[in-house]
Amino acid sequence: MSKKSTAAPRENPDYTPRATSSRATYILGGIAVVVIAAVIGVVVWLNNRDYPPADQQVLAENATFTLGPENAPVVLDVFEDFHCPHCKTFAAESDDALLAAAQAGQAQVRYHMLHFLDGESSSGSFSSRGSGAMLCAAGEDDRVLATLHGSIFAQSDADPDDAALAGLAEQAGASEAARACIAAGEKVDEARARADASQEQLSNVHRGRAQTPTVLRDGELVEKISGSHWLEPVLQPTTGK
Repeated sequence: MSKKSTAAPRENPDYTPRATSSRATYILGGIAVVVIAAVIGVVVWLNNRDYPPADQQVLAENATFTLGPENAPVVLDVFEDFHCPHCKTFAAESDDALLAAAQAGQAQVRYHMLHFLDGESSSGSFSSRGSGAMLCAAGEDDRVLATLHGSIFAQSDADPDDAALAGLAEQAGASEAARACIAAGEKVDEARARADASQEQLSNVHRGRAQTPTVLRDGELVEKISGSHWLEPVLQPTTGK
């Protein structure tokens, strides 16, 4: 009896092996290339676009508070955020010297208290509320303002509420009207609006970035502001001015 032979498997003439890389992989790769190119393009555009100089009128109208006379020979614009640790260090090193220069009539010092670090505070609003407190006290004596400014920075890690900010104002010697304004948070929204206008000018100086602390002298960036003696050369008359 003969054995039946097993038939060989039949091949499908229409079968085509599937490629190891799918069409989706190519699409995702293409999207990634486009996104990277777009990011590079934005960076190049930001680095090469023209930025206008800081507008002195905008800075004058939107300062949170000001020390010194309007007719001082030098105008300094100081940009800070109450939740910025480097600003806290800068204030501790420079507040006394800036106050002395203002009181001596050597400089008008315009402080711009920004709020872009609000979200990093426990309350989510400390920078704005600190700025609002300073705006409430803006009509007070220069020494009261400088003291309150330093006190708010000193308490920044505690994220004081409005009542506590009003208490700091009382310790600094602020008027009852200023303290009531602070306790009620009356100037917070206005302080934010001023900060936004000031931050736009700061971004022009830093080519699209907001960086604190920053000091401008008559609209020009002061490169070195660390330590306790940076202010002395800044107050010297500019050649040809």
